[in-house]
Amino acid sequence: MRYTDIAIIGGGLAGSTAAAMLGRAGIASVVIDPHAVYPFDFRVEKLSGGVQLERFEKTGLADSVLRSATHDGENWIARFGYLLDKAPSEQFGIMYDVLIAAIRAEIRKPAEFVCAKAVEIALSTERQKLTLSDGQEISARLIVLANGLNVGLRRMIGIERQVISACHSISIGFDLVPVGRPAFPFPAMTYFSERPSDRIPYLTLFPVGSRMRANLFAYREADDPWLREMRRKPVETLNAALPRLKRITGEFDVAGDIKIRPADLTVSTGYRQPGVVLVGDAFAATCPVTGTGTDKVFTDVAQLCNVHIPAWLASEGMGLTKIAAFYDDPAKLECDAWSTAKAFNFRSVSIDPGLYWQAQRWARFLAYLGDGTLRRLNKAFSGGTRLRTHSSSSSSSSSSSSSSSSSLSSSSSSS
Repeated sequence: MRYTDIAIIGGGLAGSTAAAMLGRAGIASVVIDPHAVYPFDFRVEKLSGGVQLERFEKTGLADSVLRSATHDGENWIARFGYLLDKAPSEQFGIMYDVLIAAIRAEIRKPAEFVCAKAVEIALSTERQKLTLSDGQEISARLIVLANGLNVGLRRMIGIERQVISACHSISIGFDLVPVGRPAFPFPAMTYFSERPSDRIPYLTLFPVGSRMRANLFAYREADDPWLREMRRKPVETLNAALPRLKRITGEFDVAGDIKIRPADLTVSTGYRQPGVVLVGDAFAATCPVTGTGTDKVFTDVAQLCNVHIPAWLASEGMGLTKIAAFYDDPAKLECDAWSTAKAFNFRSVSIDPGLYWQAQRWARFLAYLGDGTLRRLNKAFSGGTRLRTHSSSSSSSSSSSSSSSSSLSSSSSSS
């Protein structure tokens, strides 16, 4: 029997992040996953700025992990073939397997990695028992289930998954390459749907290393013939769905494999049990269109490892009162509710034909256009201010008046 404080089942984003955090905190833990090197998986391919990065920073891993990602710096916003804004951006492109490798590289003792699969689980209010595929047995004070959509172990202890919206959205991933030129004109771009009838909320293009990665989202059934056409003739199908996209991108081609992943919205039931907590998709799966699944993982793991586990280990037992504190955590509850509401709202604002949702679409279009216009005016105004400052300093230096005149004329021309 191997003894530890925390046993983490699943070494993806949630599990590996938890192990790295607990190791840094000096808490004995074991993360169990069947893949010593995480394989390619079409999941998270971009970390967004703002609130999501703030949540990632709470794990203490952001600075080191983001060194493996590609920062775009600026994101173009476009719709109907028109460039609406060139917005400053804090997006970081990174393939999921590379992201997991970067996080696992931060796992330090007393946290450990075990390459195996958990096959049996037994719970109590004191210690939990795990049996692994290689015959090992692990005794832990707490089990963290971070094994995503895998329901086998959960059903063993009476936890079920309830689908609240089947095939809520479909994610499509591929590489986009320019035709007839070395690169696209934009660092990154979000292109919104031109027609609700196409059932596409948006296409996002972002760099991952030297590649321009594309994530296209759709609200369709999993057996929709459109998806087969997307596999067979991706360029033609994409041009038919977004006919004015080429005004911004120019001619393009699709390189490599096309990955398609349907996503259900799910919640767990029967999860309030002694000795075990569920995090990330194991607790509730949300819609990739909104990008909030990563927010949920970082919130779950940060609250669990920074707040609850240190408090729980300070006293004996791992009963329901302790476990309930995590599920009732205000930060977790707020993030979960926000993520679910956004999943349904984004779908309606993208494809609902009602007058209210049509107005919402136009309001967003005008908001982006307004932001872009203000940004261009501010930039022009700032440029004019610099010119006036340069002009006044030039006129005060009589010894170099002709040279200053020439410089001002050149600057005005380029502006």
